[in-house]
Amino acid sequence: MLIISAPSGSGKSTLARRLIETDSQLDFSTSVTTRAPRRGDEEGKSYRFVSEEDFLAMRDRNELLEWARVFGNYYGTSKDVLDSARRRGHDLLLDIDVQGAASLMKRLPEAVTVFILPPSPGELEYRLRNRSSDSNEVIEHRLREAAQEVANYGDYNYVLINDQVDETAEQLRSILVSERCRRERRTGRPETVEQLRNIRIAERCKQERMAERIEPIVESFQAGTRI
Repeated sequence: MLIISAPSGSGKSTLARRLIETDSQLDFSTSVTTRAPRRGDEEGKSYRFVSEEDFLAMRDRNELLEWARVFGNYYGTSKDVLDSARRRGHDLLLDIDVQGAASLMKRLPEAVTVFILPPSPGELEYRLRNRSSDSNEVIEHRLREAAQEVANYGDYNYVLINDQVDETAEQLRSILVSERCRRERRTGRPETVEQLRNIRIAERCKQERMAERIEPIVESFQAGTRI
């Protein structure tokens, strides 16, 4: 299981989509949500949209691996998606918020976790306003929430700074390849030259190795500096 989290507008959905499109052995966990569809959302692909009544009924029937209330809406992960991936022998990619990720880390400590950071508060604000799907009030709220969310980066195995989406997509792909190699190493299977290249890229993205680049970004969010 590969979990990616990020403040809204950081580009994690784009990165998740790119990764899924290049890997036939990776399934995407479509989250269940009570929020209204945005422009471009596809039922069953972007999210599974349900009423609040139906969502709470799923929760009460213990059908969710995790759930959280974010910006006034419920989001959750159905247990069915994990069961389906396991039956198919596939890995599972989850694009979820920090609340949901924290819950899953407790239940599934073997999960590989990646936090996506925007390069600056100013760039995050630009991306939120450029997608034109939220009101000014909602955007300001998301920016305030982002300052709290980025403080959780230390809970994740890897941290990526999404400055150039092509580079970040390659790094995310390398993390997946590296973790698969680590799992398969127990079978004695040697790595290929390309796999070794991906392992080196992934190593550079480990949270503890990214500290010097991460800390100024996190500090700018805490200070509310939009540059």
